[in-house]
This record gives sequence, structure tokens and C-alpha cells, in this order.
Amino acid sequence: QVQLVESGGGLVQAGVSLRLSCSASGGTTNMGWFRQVPGKDREFVAAISANGAIKAYADSVKCRFTISTDNAKKTVYLQMNSLKPEDTTLYYCREIGLWGQGTQVTVSS
Repeated sequence: QVQLVESGGGLVQAGVSLRLSCSASGGTTNMGWFRQVPGKDREFVAAISANGAIKAYADSVKCRFTISTDNAKKTVYLQMNSLKPEDTTLYYCREIGLWGQGTQVTVSS
């Protein structure tokens, strides 16, 4: 069974960086990161094509977050810089038809 497993979340202070990882047991294809605050819809954060050539970002994270992929490691990364308290929430990895279990990011002010 193909699975997505996120890691790298944690509790950090505002302004620092974190790197999230998403390990895809079936290999990386077109992948994305989403986040969801309790009580709200899951929102798009970033996406990357299978070969890494095409990337897209939500306006709220553009210039701060960078998505990348390592096909040999079957892993997609989300480098998050200059973190803000409003970035606090669960982050999910997404592949068509699949979601990971989420990893919590908490940014204190």
C-alpha cells in the first residue's frame, strides 16, 4: 500500500526555519503541501511537478517557503524560513489520491 509519511514539524520561535519531509513509498509524482487550521478548510501551500521543474506557492508563503523533490530518495521537502505565528497548524503532504497523516508546526511569538 502506497503511503505518504511527513516529518520535521516542531515547536519553534518566530523567525527561525524548519524543513518538512514527505516520504512517498510509491515514489514521488506531482506532489503538494497543504495545511489546515482546526475548523477551517485545508489550504494549499505549495506544489511541485514530478521532475521538479514546475513549482507553485500560495501567496502567503511565497518568498519564505521552498518546495523541492529528491526522486532518488522518494522524498519531497518544504523548507520554511522566516516562520510566523500564523504558520502554526498541521501540514499535510499530498499526492493524487493520497494524504499523509500530517505533521504539526507550532511557531511561538
